[in-house]
Amino acid sequence: MTHEPVRVLIVDDHPMVAEGIQSILESYDDIEVVGTLGNGQEAVDQTGTLKPDVILMDLNMPGLGGLSATEILLERAPDTRILILSMHDSPEYISTALSHGAMGYVLKDVPTDEIKQAIDTVMNGQRYLCTGAKGSLEPKDGTTREALTGREQTILLQLAQGKSNKEVAIALDISVRTVETHRKNIKRKLGISSTAGLTRYAMEHGMLQGTGAPL
Repeated sequence: MTHEPVRVLIVDDHPMVAEGIQSILESYDDIEVVGTLGNGQEAVDQTGTLKPDVILMDLNMPGLGGLSATEILLERAPDTRILILSMHDSPEYISTALSHGAMGYVLKDVPTDEIKQAIDTVMNGQRYLCTGAKGSLEPKDGTTREALTGREQTILLQLAQGKSNKEVAIALDISVRTVETHRKNIKRKLGISSTAGLTRYAMEHGMLQGTGAPL
């Protein structure tokens, strides 16, 4: 019994990286690379036509970043498995990617055969974290910080852009009281007491790049 090859789409703004990954994956008989794209918007625009089973998604790209693209793609094509392929190994990047719906996270410096292993794993419906990503998520002092929810990340981004509680409420079609509650929870989880601190956190973690969504 023969199976159709896994259709893989590579989304990375560095052509040499994308071409290198494509060359690796095309050496496997059970994988078909259906395209290489340079940013999240191209992925959103072309996924319906290319119909990938797995998308290898970079995070930091011009225009629409990887996390925003992941959210949009999973709304439109919920059966697509998105595997983040990034050089960033900070816990915030990894946990944020997973909370946005990514099924896996692989660092770009992994051995080439690990990318194939990651694709096989997510195709079987399981989450995949490379060794480096797992190590970053492990608490270093016996404690771990509570992760922000997707809604909290969205509100953090809005606040970091200088919007008031009322402006955030209007933009997200929620009540001002709900925004205030989320704001308190965000500050508690991050251990930050001021709006300036929230803005600084967002900048340090790449959340204000590109279109302003987390990258």
